[in-house]
Amino acid sequence: MKYTEDHEWLRVEGDHVVVGITDHASEQLGDVVFVELPEPGTSVSKGDEIVVIESVKAASDIAAPLDGEIVEVNSDVADNPGMVNEDPTGKAWFFKMKVADLSALDGLMDEAAYKEMIG
Repeated sequence: MKYTEDHEWLRVEGDHVVVGITDHASEQLGDVVFVELPEPGTSVSKGDEIVVIESVKAASDIAAPLDGEIVEVNSDVADNPGMVNEDPTGKAWFFKMKVADLSALDGLMDEAAYKEMIG
């Protein structure tokens, strides 16, 4: 898995990249009560705000970690936002995307670098 400075994780599955938020981000948010996901087929550029998460503490946006196209969303998370707190790096993934250039993943952090960043 790769990680962003915005506390997202990315996992390659075939020619798609699965994206969610880290355990650390889930803990910082507190109890998640709402998740709004992008529409499949949406083209995104790195940095575009594409997911809205609301918790009892705050609302935040998740940005696209790479350029590409959203090919699938996890409607289970939208229907049951609490999944984000229960299993943020497993069943509570947000979306899958077809990435314009998989080599862009090379510029992201590995797990050791991410753990060092969050201290």
